[in-house]
Amino acid sequence: MAIDHNPGGVNLSKVTLSKATPSINLTKPGEQQGTMRVNLNWSSGSKGFFRRSKPVDLDLGCFYELSNGAKGVVEAIGHNFGALEAEPYIELDGDDRSGSVEGGENMRINLARPELFRRILIFALIYEGVPNWGAADGVVTLYPTAGPQIQVRLDSPVAGARSCAIALLQNQGPGITVYREMQYVNGAQREIDQAYRWGMQWHSARK
Repeated sequence: MAIDHNPGGVNLSKVTLSKATPSINLTKPGEQQGTMRVNLNWSSGSKGFFRRSKPVDLDLGCFYELSNGAKGVVEAIGHNFGALEAEPYIELDGDDRSGSVEGGENMRINLARPELFRRILIFALIYEGVPNWGAADGVVTLYPTAGPQIQVRLDSPVAGARSCAIALLQNQGPGITVYREMQYVNGAQREIDQAYRWGMQWHSARK
């Protein structure tokens, strides 16, 4: 259990990115980092809106651009699960099709050499089910091996949007900074790509 040494009552072991606090330094010069876990958790559909509809299938994924110019996507669609010890140094653990798995979906990013990354965009996609983000009550949490946990809640939903760009990890030279994005997109990966000008070629794929 984390001990709160802050007299103001703020838990220093966790930072929630919001409109008021939109960014945080993830890696600092001289700081040793290991493999960071990125977790997506959401409602299993056992109550409220989803009791009357098909359970939502919310997918975690990311776009990446490495410092050598390599670009790609890590996601369950197309079985692009990535690799941790080789490019792209990002790996998706598996695919929770219903939100009922206690641990949700997890992706791991090898930050032992943060200079290998140029930028990483973490996103969530409603693969199946009604696109109702408010009822899904999703949250993404970053668990770095040094520093506080970083949480981004999937709030302020846009009705009918199927995708959400959640957080952008950008290499600023001296370290990597995490930016809260929370940009809901009417479309899927291709439309997220267009919105962030990632510049990739797309073709149809399924899980």
